[in-house]
Amino acid sequence: MNRIRASHTRNRSSIALRTLLSLLFVFAISACDDSGNTAVDDMSEEELVAMARGIHERVITADTHDDINTSNFTDERNYTMDLSTQVNLPKMEEGGLDVAWLVVYTGQGELNDEGYAAAMENAMDKFNAIHWLADEKANDRIELAYTSDDVRRIIAAGKKVAMIGVENAYPVGTDIANIERFHELGARYMSLSHNGHSQFSDSNTGERDDVWLHNGLSDLGRQAVAEMNRLGIMIDLSHPSKEANMEVFELTQAPVMASHSSARALSDVSRNMDDEQLMALKENGGVIQTVAFRSYVDTDKNSAYGATADSVRQTIAAEMGIELVQSRRELFQMSDDDREAYRARVAPVEEAATKRLEELGVEPVNVSDFVDHIDYLVEKIGIDHVGISSDFDGGGGVDGWMDASETFNVTLELVRRGYSEEEIGKMWSGNLLRVLDEVQEVAARLQAGA
Repeated sequence: MNRIRASHTRNRSSIALRTLLSLLFVFAISACDDSGNTAVDDMSEEELVAMARGIHERVITADTHDDINTSNFTDERNYTMDLSTQVNLPKMEEGGLDVAWLVVYTGQGELNDEGYAAAMENAMDKFNAIHWLADEKANDRIELAYTSDDVRRIIAAGKKVAMIGVENAYPVGTDIANIERFHELGARYMSLSHNGHSQFSDSNTGERDDVWLHNGLSDLGRQAVAEMNRLGIMIDLSHPSKEANMEVFELTQAPVMASHSSARALSDVSRNMDDEQLMALKENGGVIQTVAFRSYVDTDKNSAYGATADSVRQTIAAEMGIELVQSRRELFQMSDDDREAYRARVAPVEEAATKRLEELGVEPVNVSDFVDHIDYLVEKIGIDHVGISSDFDGGGGVDGWMDASETFNVTLELVRRGYSEEEIGKMWSGNLLRVLDEVQEVAARLQAGA
């Protein structure tokens, strides 16, 4: 199987920049102990940051879950521009994020022909948007990858990489052949449900009321597992119920992944994976992409901060005579222009609120809290089964990694914790691409046998 090397070649516009990075790496090498691990306790802050910069430059960084809105895929408004989106090309370039898995997400609707048709229309709209960006609008800056070899080739050419994941198999309807259609369009992972039970699988949201549709997978879901194995699509466990996931472990012939989940032992929400699922994932050879979603990282801290922050914002807004929206839903329902205008209008409120919260000593969920989950997962199931994701533009982000431009801060925190370059490379992309390789190898064997 292919594995990501700890370093790779990138085009550089400036020889001076390459020279500087090389000098900084010399400092980093001098700070390693005999085992090859970084002795960060003996380093100055400047040396530590320099070493982290070098590592961040050399490893392939991949975020496995970035939602999209197709209104941002037009000639007038698109990812070549530094939009307010958490992910776009300028932010990826600024933060050193190499690979963005753009997500074809469809919310759960009615399980009937009308619902399936609407879901397919939504999915195709997003597939088409991603292809338009990578194939037409910005093909000089980003390219769609289908394999791990594609990823390395594209990065070596000096471009960013787009990959496609499908969040919720609902658009497939009841025609399994649509899974192959999605594969041909570039889908390389797919979850069998989202928030709500699908025709394939129960959702984790069944824990709210203990109402289940299939008590795990449906017969159609079992067929979908086999078909995804045959085609070479990674099975994503981030939204289905625990019982459904445990059934997938029994059925699949290939490793699986969780595209955006954290450790339930540290934050008890149904979207995170408990230890039983984690151990099954380890035995399966899969990978969990630790997610930087505030309420999944630390529910209690996030709730406490949110309540205080809301109160402070309301007070400051009243002092400034600025009216705030009352919910995120209200904000999302605005047109793009209205949303931009609103954010500009309330920017002084946000700035003043941030300052006041700092004075009060109230901290939001941050990168350190996020990496606590990585530490737990590495200790529980081993470095070879842990990855990184954000859920950007879908509610994700923690203080310090609120958009792709701040991606380096994750690497920096990993270096502070004493992770080596090899280990950081595995978590940023190596483990995930290894799973993709193995899934595609299984598919090749199954197709040859068929």
